[in-house]
Amino acid sequence: MSASALLASATHPTELYALVRYILTPTPSSISPASKKSSVSPSRSPTRARCYHFLNLTSRSFSRVIAELDDELRHPVCLFYLVLRALDTVEDDMTLDIARKAALLKDFHNKIYQKGWKFMDSGENEKDRLLLQEFDVVIEEFLTLDEKYQKVIADITKRMGAGMALYIATPTPEKPRYIEIETTPAYNTYTHYVAGLVGIGLTDLFAASRLEQPQLTSPANIELANEMGQFLQKVNILKDFLEDLQEGRVFWPKDVWSKYVPEGRSVDALAEEQHQDVALACLNELVVDALKLVPSCLSYMSLLKNPTVFQFCAIPQMMAIATLDHFYNNPSVFRTTGTKIRRGLAVKLMLASTDMRSVKKQYEQYALSINRKNADAVGKNDKDKSFMKVAVACADIVKWVHAHDETQLVPAANNGWKFDWVVAVGLVVIACALAMGMLPTVL
Repeated sequence: MSASALLASATHPTELYALVRYILTPTPSSISPASKKSSVSPSRSPTRARCYHFLNLTSRSFSRVIAELDDELRHPVCLFYLVLRALDTVEDDMTLDIARKAALLKDFHNKIYQKGWKFMDSGENEKDRLLLQEFDVVIEEFLTLDEKYQKVIADITKRMGAGMALYIATPTPEKPRYIEIETTPAYNTYTHYVAGLVGIGLTDLFAASRLEQPQLTSPANIELANEMGQFLQKVNILKDFLEDLQEGRVFWPKDVWSKYVPEGRSVDALAEEQHQDVALACLNELVVDALKLVPSCLSYMSLLKNPTVFQFCAIPQMMAIATLDHFYNNPSVFRTTGTKIRRGLAVKLMLASTDMRSVKKQYEQYALSINRKNADAVGKNDKDKSFMKVAVACADIVKWVHAHDETQLVPAANNGWKFDWVVAVGLVVIACALAMGMLPTVL
């Protein structure tokens, strides 16, 4: 834990407390204990140790969450993550020939069955190139998994690779970027391929492990899993706007950003300070798009019964809603790369992701926080037409929380009346309408 993380949370006592707790809590072993059915111990499996080494390298926070999973799921989820991380590294590599990249993406699900296969041609700047250079160790461990887990991982890898291949192209003068999303439906399809499928695959793994009920894989619940994954990806796409732009990728849909940039300009105009008003208006429209998925995320998490599975799903979701709150109407999205929530806040949210009641409380608080910022911004940016939509999306989140909890999450007022926050958000909607001269339309 860096000193900068402690300093950033110096004025937030609850975050400091969470950081200290996190520091003093022993880190779970990153090597999965041998299952009762296996005679292979971690110390005798160097390939397994190497896989968890790669897991720690690619995502230390995620590796800690995986380490908390029950033994039955820990190794399948670790390998699922590493396979998809390797696939994502291929997609992100802008040094690869487009035809070769597309072919590899579409064939990657076969590679994971080929003992000894590895990929040595990643660009020098790819941070996870070592994973591909030693991918044979991942394959070795993948082939030790129960067939039910292998089938899930291979199926999702096949579908994701094929989807990724649809969105890569050779830059031309007319379209100078490697990836550019044209429409909102295409944006939704892309986020399905690269993240919704992750949610679906994890759901299949959860059910296959029998730590969750088979009903979790019903068509309706699979769609919830898809939207939960899409929510995480859409938040990441907002967060990484500037970095992606610099690397020749634009995931913000053109039919959205083209409404805001000056005539004749491309999406890079959003990164220019003189166009801050239109940039924020564009950002806020996409924040609304992500917020609409939150009730589905909450519905999915409410289905989970196993505590370790619940926490595994809840932690990234909590980070995402906090990130949306941080980025709403925030010009830092267009000024610096790598902007994220404070480490202390992230740890605090991790520690609070233990049960559905705590998660609902946090979601309600963030929905109200976003809506307060929304109300404060009314009338200050004539380019932004999303105020009403933000208020409605936040109200839907609060409504879901209260509809699924008979107890009031917010303490009752002193006069004994329970203050209904759904009504409060509704009043903000009306206030926004009044400020924008839209009341006759609303009523």
